[in-house]
Amino acid sequence: MIQSLKNNTLAWLIVLVGCKTAPEPMSLPFINQPDFTPEWIKASDSNYSSIHQIPNFSFTNQDNQPVTEKTVEGKIYVANFIFTRCNNICPKMTTNMEILQQKYKEDEGVIFLSHSVTPEMDSVPVLRKFATDKGVKSGKWHLLTGNKDEIYELAKQQYYAGDTIGFYQKRNEFLHTENFILVDKHRRIRGVYNGTLRIEMDRLIEDIGTLKLENE
Repeated sequence: MIQSLKNNTLAWLIVLVGCKTAPEPMSLPFINQPDFTPEWIKASDSNYSSIHQIPNFSFTNQDNQPVTEKTVEGKIYVANFIFTRCNNICPKMTTNMEILQQKYKEDEGVIFLSHSVTPEMDSVPVLRKFATDKGVKSGKWHLLTGNKDEIYELAKQQYYAGDTIGFYQKRNEFLHTENFILVDKHRRIRGVYNGTLRIEMDRLIEDIGTLKLENE
């Protein structure tokens, strides 16, 4: 009798294990607010179509080539904000961005955008020299200059970047942020990371891997 019960229990366990629903794949949240509150939104949710998206933009890179929303179309990208004369957090961020560049050097689906917050000083020749000094790979990592108002508006009101909560900063307040911002193939923000910390690059790389598994 006891042996029969054991056999029946084992049989039911086998059935339950065999019928167990496969776990849903991991997903990253969306960032829709300046306070970086993560939101997990499914494609079937009513508010999926209104997820915050980085708008169209147009800047110039270190090779004097235009970089627009078409450049990042269908690609995962990491954005940050620096200036070439910065001796504080920017060197650490540049070192860590180079780590990412090396990781994805053969992956055409991942690129990097570093926007200058002092574009009046960071001209194309200045950015070209900076790129040479730092080992920036053309076509993979774009150092961007352009209209300062446009850069600041995009940074603060679209990427939510700044020393304080970005959206609430004054328009002309100097922009200085350590954030690396992960953006998906549809220009939606999916993660924010401390660009001065090497360990955060491991988390960012892991999250890029998760984004690559998304179908939509």
